[in-house]
Amino acid sequence: QVQLVQSGGGLVQAGGSLGLSCAASVRISRLNHMGWYRQAPGKERQLVALSLGEDITYAESVKGRFTMSADNAKNTMILQMNNLKPEDTAVYYCYAVQITGPRNYEYWGQGTQVTVSS
Repeated sequence: QVQLVQSGGGLVQAGGSLGLSCAASVRISRLNHMGWYRQAPGKERQLVALSLGEDITYAESVKGRFTMSADNAKNTMILQMNNLKPEDTAVYYCYAVQITGPRNYEYWGQGTQVTVSS
């Protein structure tokens, strides 16, 4: 069982920056995939960034503004968000997949509110 605990987020004006952290209860190297999703009110959860091995895929809407990284020493995933826009307002979730034999286990953080004012 893997636990993901999020921190960060909050309220920022358009054009500002925020960082989100997601601390894992296991070594990040034991997680096969990691990423971030978000869900705006009345909308479906959508992918923000996903790490598959050495590659990171970003949603078109955040490319060039958001950066996903990892602090292996702290077993923490980080999402740095710059030049934020009101449409980035959503609850953000970190996500991880651990593949054990033939089974994939998915884990989610508790969610963090990000609000961008215009």
